[in-house]
Amino acid sequence: MISAEKALQIILDQATSSGIETIDFKNATGNILKEDIVADRDFPPFNRASMDGIAITTEAFNSGIRAFPIEGIQPAGSPQLTLKNKHHCIEVMTGAMCPVNADAVIPYELVTIKDGIAKVSANDLNYFQNIHRQGLDRKKGQRLIKTNTRISPAEIGVIATVGKSKIKVAKSPKVMIISTGDELVEVDQTPQAYQIRRSNVHTLVALLERLKIEADTIHIADDRSLLKEKIVKILNTYDVLLFSGAVSKGKFDFLPEIFDELGVVKLFHKVRQRPGKPFWFGKKDKKTIFAFPGNPVSTFVSCLKYFYPWYQKTIGINYQNDQFAVLDRDFNFKPELTYFLQVKLENKQGTIYASPVAGHGSGDLANLVDNDAFIELPADKQIFQKGEVFPLIGFR
Repeated sequence: MISAEKALQIILDQATSSGIETIDFKNATGNILKEDIVADRDFPPFNRASMDGIAITTEAFNSGIRAFPIEGIQPAGSPQLTLKNKHHCIEVMTGAMCPVNADAVIPYELVTIKDGIAKVSANDLNYFQNIHRQGLDRKKGQRLIKTNTRISPAEIGVIATVGKSKIKVAKSPKVMIISTGDELVEVDQTPQAYQIRRSNVHTLVALLERLKIEADTIHIADDRSLLKEKIVKILNTYDVLLFSGAVSKGKFDFLPEIFDELGVVKLFHKVRQRPGKPFWFGKKDKKTIFAFPGNPVSTFVSCLKYFYPWYQKTIGINYQNDQFAVLDRDFNFKPELTYFLQVKLENKQGTIYASPVAGHGSGDLANLVDNDAFIELPADKQIFQKGEVFPLIGFR
């Protein structure tokens, strides 16, 4: 049995990229970018009017002229006009090219137009006032978004404006989530007194959806030969296998033996933690197997604690848990195990406080609804005092 810290390090050491794929930028939100996005022209690409109004020369304004004959109108999206007389003006719309020879825009709020003459009430005017200069934001060829950035709506806008309709992103592994156990029935079925509905697999699907992973699912009965047969086929098709159940010491917990028979290399089995002690992890060639214990809280926290960091590393994000919370009351835990304590969080003036709501063990799925996160209590202590700070694993 190994420590939680050692288990995580072994898992991270096995993280390898699933490759790169090209997708439509419209579907890229949440993905990890795998190329630099570079400006294909200046930002903005021309001297751009930032207000509706009239474009004039500051020279004319500073010479005392306040009435300007209108030469024309410069709409947004139209070819650039030229101001032919420096004592005249051209009406401009927000986003339009600033006319040649004009070097300032006075907004309509300070202009009165009558009989083709624009009279201004402004008292002062600066050179290039209300004009967004060409290249002020970024220059052509400058990197706008760097590789390994997680794409948000902000990045989508930039990608669109440089004309990248297709972009390279980290390819997600092909994942199969496998549940086992004759006690499980489908969600829409009415269970017998000795049965429960199949919930862990749906929890895992939802947890992976947060990572933009679309996983397939299958349920396999507690039949050793059938389980082995199905796993062989799954290993040939999928990159990652996530199991829930069948890794403890029960008479029907066949997975460790089957993995051994199939040549799956066991990297560890059992972690000094609660919940999730029977956790099994291994590899076969380039296939990765996470076999979580069947109790729902064990599956839930193990996915967050181990699969999430593994996946982040495979797509090029360096894993680092930089979330912490302050314990808001004393808590005791005697076994020498890392304990993932369920907590309710409260933000008090920028500090996150964690209030324990321990529940009734790893089978108490309903208790997760009353909490926001786990805090990770180290195995080398038994008494945890109010005010101490511990790592946080959030799920809200």
